[in-house]
Amino acid sequence: MKRRHFLASTGLLTGGAPAQAQGAPIGDGQDHGSFADPKPLVPLQARADRIIHIAVCTRPFRALGPRIQAQRLGRQVVVHNYGHGGSGWSLSWGSAQQAVALALQAHKPHQRDRRMAVIGCGAIGLTSAIVAQRAGFQVRILCRDRPPDVPSASATGVWSPASRICTQEHATPAFEQQWQAMARHSFHQFQNLLGLAGDPVEWTDGYLLSDTPFNQSGAADDDHGHEPDYPYLQRLIPELRPRSQTLQPHEHPFAVPHARRYAQLLFNLPSYTELLLTRFHRNGGTIETRHFESPREWAGLPERSLINATGYGARALMQDHTITPVRGQTARLMPQPGAHYGIRWRGHNLSVVPRRDGTLVQAQDEHDFGNADLTPDRDASVAAVQRLAQLFPA
Repeated sequence: MKRRHFLASTGLLTGGAPAQAQGAPIGDGQDHGSFADPKPLVPLQARADRIIHIAVCTRPFRALGPRIQAQRLGRQVVVHNYGHGGSGWSLSWGSAQQAVALALQAHKPHQRDRRMAVIGCGAIGLTSAIVAQRAGFQVRILCRDRPPDVPSASATGVWSPASRICTQEHATPAFEQQWQAMARHSFHQFQNLLGLAGDPVEWTDGYLLSDTPFNQSGAADDDHGHEPDYPYLQRLIPELRPRSQTLQPHEHPFAVPHARRYAQLLFNLPSYTELLLTRFHRNGGTIETRHFESPREWAGLPERSLINATGYGARALMQDHTITPVRGQTARLMPQPGAHYGIRWRGHNLSVVPRRDGTLVQAQDEHDFGNADLTPDRDASVAAVQRLAQLFPA
């Protein structure tokens, strides 16, 4: 998908329709004079010597959409819950709700056995395990890797419920209904996590920047033409549209003529993951290190109910070649007190996420789609940081 299409679908491209896909406070989607107290922005210290970590992950994209499906394997019922593309963290609670509902439906003949195994300990695995505990299951997580050494720990942590969730041709009415239910339920759950110690979930301001007016498109737009067309699902959740504000040149410090300020929901993944692990253990859950080469090995487990939350790992484990890898890389800069805002610079392939553990600068490449290479490309991240520095001339 072209970057231009993505910005248009989120509402960030045009002045009349603000962002939807990247998270927003409840509002009518119109241009507001002010939705937060404007404060002078601290310029970001964008230098390569401030890079403290470069992370690479593989998003598990399925053109069909996530696989949330029950399957009987011998005496066991396995509920598959994987393939969420770039929306794993964002849709995790709603996806887990649907997966556990399928497990409960299949579990009826074995009501007395309340044991469940969750395969995988990433965003989907942890939330599925907690939702299963709430439903009365005694849950054990079996995983090869644990946080922070799981792929989802390298995500940006931005609310993006429609990011590479399916292709346009597979956005059927039934899927749209399923996606809408997942998005609404997840959004509600995240609001219940606001204000907790460590800011596991919070609202932050972001700035969409452009060298040309937002109602113009063309050469200034980032073009990633190797990706398929994605559906405009944000129209299904209009009440979650963000409030945004068009800024005049004297109202922002960036070295560009056009800027819009918006709000986004953000997950501070280290503290958020720690919160999930604490809740899971507090509810009696256990984690064991196990590596499975084939689902046939699950037959030896004592649990009759399983949730398969292996993410991109399901491609090899399940021989599910409907999963397409989408490479993602971020560079984390040292935390900078007072500089807590996001940036997207249209036409310059630049996205900045203001996490508490450091400012994430995302480097995207036109060959990310279909690319499973996890080798960090430092030059790409340094170049992205250098582009960021251009917004803050001395």
